[in-house]
This record gives sequence, structure tokens and C-alpha cells, in this order.
Amino acid sequence: MSISFCLLYIFTVLGNSVMIYIIWTEKTLHGPMYFFLAMLALNDLAYSSCNVPKMLGIFWWNDGRIEASSCLTQMFFIHFLAVMESGILTAMAYDRYIAICSPLRYTSILTFVVLEKIAAAILVRAFVTIFPIPVLVSRLHYCGGDVVLHSYCDHMAVVNVACGDTRVNSIYGLVLSLSVSGFDLLFIGLSYTMILGAIFRLPSRTARHKAIGTCSAHFFVIIATYLPALFTFVSYRFGQKTIPHNVHIFIANIYILFPAFLNPIIYGVKTKQIRDCVLKKLQVNQRPI
Repeated sequence: MSISFCLLYIFTVLGNSVMIYIIWTEKTLHGPMYFFLAMLALNDLAYSSCNVPKMLGIFWWNDGRIEASSCLTQMFFIHFLAVMESGILTAMAYDRYIAICSPLRYTSILTFVVLEKIAAAILVRAFVTIFPIPVLVSRLHYCGGDVVLHSYCDHMAVVNVACGDTRVNSIYGLVLSLSVSGFDLLFIGLSYTMILGAIFRLPSRTARHKAIGTCSAHFFVIIATYLPALFTFVSYRFGQKTIPHNVHIFIANIYILFPAFLNPIIYGVKTKQIRDCVLKKLQVNQRPI
């Protein structure tokens, strides 16, 4: 299992680094969609790096110790980057909505100033909503039980170690998960409802297939991201006695690592411009299709 996670992490770092490099160096990719793709790749690099190196240390060197301050720092960044991921996917849904429903106004609506404001809003929202979590956890009392039954400092895993009243932490975590994920999924759902309506109104079958192909990659990424997250959320609060703990830990790690590994593959394969730029960098003569 450790070798599998290590290989996934290596390919995650390579894939997302290539995505960032290609988008950064190719001026033809300096557009709204690629701006969000670069944000997603950068976030995935940081997200997986917050978890996997320490987990591999546990696997290979039995290094399960972590200082309290380091644990709180890891907790903040893992949950902060999770909210960032959700916000970026929501922004990408909005980008696809503008591109398909208002293609003639696409570049005039999503100007660089607007993109900066969207990125700032995603960052501020993640910080404001997640910063209270390590603060609340640090105020709890721990009566000698210092073993966190997890491969990283997950919020609820650390709260379960504490003694005393932990209702504030549990309620805040529940409200935060429902509000952030609920709002983002609602916005994504509305965007794609309007996108599908616009696609089926297109007169050309070729145009419809092209639009569906453009959105299918993003839709698959949303499923791969939110489905394990939903399982982790439900199992931690309602399935502690029915779902084996090792299964929960495994899914929680897959929830962090697998989408980060999958995103550059999906977008690299489905996005022709990125695929062409990669082939150009590798100096491969692409045959016309």
C-alpha cells in the first residue's frame, strides 16, 4: 500500500508541475480557463504534500510522532486547501457557464481583474472559515490520550482524542461542511443545469458534442472529488460503529490524493491546447486528426 501511495504521489507532483509549467510558459494559455487550471494544479500540489510525506514516514519508518503545533498546522492547511479546492471547482463551473452560455462576452466578463477578485474571494473564504478550527481544537483538554487514530491530523480525529465537552467543535465542523459543500454543489448544479440547457439549444450536432466534451472532464473531476469527501463526512459522524476504521482512513487519504493525481491526466488529455503544448515541448510532431 505504501508503494502505491508513493507512486501516486510522485505522478501527482509530476503531472501538476507539468500543468503549471505549460500554462505559465505558453502565452496562448493565458486565459480564464487555464488560470483556474493552474490554480487547481498548484492547490493539488500543496494539498497532497500536506499529507503523503508524513504518511509514508509512518509506513516506512514507523514515525508516528508529531508535535502539537505541527499537528494544528497540518490540520489547518489540509482543511484550508480542501475548501480552496471546492472553491476553485465552483469557479471553473462558472467559467464553463460563461464560455458556453455567453461565448461572445467571455473575455469581456472574465477579465484579468475579475479573475484576481475571484481568486482572492476563494482564498479569503477558505482562510476565514478554517482558521477557527485549529483555534477551537487548541482550547480543548487532553487527558493523556495523545494517539490520533488517523494518518494525518484530521479535525474530527483530533477532537475524538480530547476529553470534556467537544460539542462546539463538532457543531462547527458540521455546519462548515454542510454550508461550504452545500453552497458549492448547489452553484455547480445550477451552472450545469443552465449549461445543459444551452447545449441542447445549439443547432449544430458537432457544436453540441464539442460543448459536452469540454464539460465532461470537469464533471468527472467533481464526482471524483466530492464523492469520497461525502463518504468521509458521513462515516465519521454516523458510521463509526458500522464502517471499519481502516476503511475510513483509506478513503480519507484517497479523497486527498486521487483527485490531485487524476486532474492533470483528465485535463491534459481532454484539453487539446494543453495536449498540443505538451507535445510541442517534447518536440513530437503531432499528426493532424
